Amino acid sequence: MADTVRIGVVGAGSISVRGILPHLGLPDLAGRVTLAAVCDPVAGRAEAAAQKFGVERAFTEYEDLLARGDVDAVTIASPIGLHYEQGKLALQAGKHVHFNKTMTITVAEATELIELAAANDLRIVASPGEMLRPHHVRTRELIADGAIGTLSWVSCGAAFGTYHENESVRGGSDVLSNIDPSWYFRKPGGGPMYDMTVYALHTVTGILGPAKRVTAMSGVRIPMRGNVETDADDNTIVLIDFGDNLYCVATGTAAGPIRGGFGGAYYGTEGTIDGLLLNGEPFDFPDRNPSELAPRGPGNQALLPHVTGAHRDIEEQHVYEDVMQLVDWVREGKPSIVTAEHARHVIDIIESAYQASATGQTQDLTTTF
Repeated sequence: MADTVRIGVVGAGSISVRGILPHLGLPDLAGRVTLAAVCDPVAGRAEAAAQKFGVERAFTEYEDLLARGDVDAVTIASPIGLHYEQGKLALQAGKHVHFNKTMTITVAEATELIELAAANDLRIVASPGEMLRPHHVRTRELIADGAIGTLSWVSCGAAFGTYHENESVRGGSDVLSNIDPSWYFRKPGGGPMYDMTVYALHTVTGILGPAKRVTAMSGVRIPMRGNVETDADDNTIVLIDFGDNLYCVATGTAAGPIRGGFGGAYYGTEGTIDGLLLNGEPFDFPDRNPSELAPRGPGNQALLPHVTGAHRDIEEQHVYEDVMQLVDWVREGKPSIVTAEHARHVIDIIESAYQASATGQTQDLTTTF
């Protein structure tokens, strides 16, 4: 139990300057959260972020944040390929951890972190907490109640497009607006599966439960992004078997969205659930505002327990929500449904998909949640 959770923000890149730091710096969190430290290896970036968002200490080296930042917990917002090592160091230093997606690259890495946290009585919250959204919970209930008959199959996924190149924090003239997106296209940890399709996989497994096996085709479709060579697969199609002949097609592609997107489209013998629509008409769920059907931004999709007031007008509300899940767990002993075990299962799907593509053999999944 703690009165105020002192948080260190690991990385002052896009997700931090657009979302984490603005949210955690709002005055409504006084007494619950303190922005104690921020670190970033780019010269001057952590200092600029600390000055802009009122963070107590700024560091260039992550190890210095852990040693001298006086933090109880960290939110790891660095490139995905760094998450495992940074998470391990935090847990070894006695810090609770929020992982921005994706927690790790491999199941083995995720298992090591889960076991390390348990051994040290520390908490892990691993984004994205898609099942905190009331419409996803209602979708699960509708399917279980037979609202669309017998569920046949599901489609979900995401596409890179030019999203990362065009973010507001790219191409500017200072360290907080000229953030390099190159890592999104490079191994380890780059590509749309780890970065974007992870949302869809958390949603679909949250609604349907753990998957059984996967097969996939995957490769690089866009070999260059500007002057950056793409070596992380950017065009992946996955077939997921949930058992009893129930299948899901999940995509992580260079371009072109699939129906269902992050939330999934669920096709049954008597109807379809697609986003907030049941057979083409809005379905009801707690706190739904009939006038707000936009898929992004303030509105029904942003309905999350802590996203109130000014937080609804700041980007990346879901990341803020997941950080607050950790805060509540540390302060009040209130466990979160945004678990490392669920994140590990999604990592299992992604890692196994790449293995299936490389070998031409369907892969059995080894995890559950």
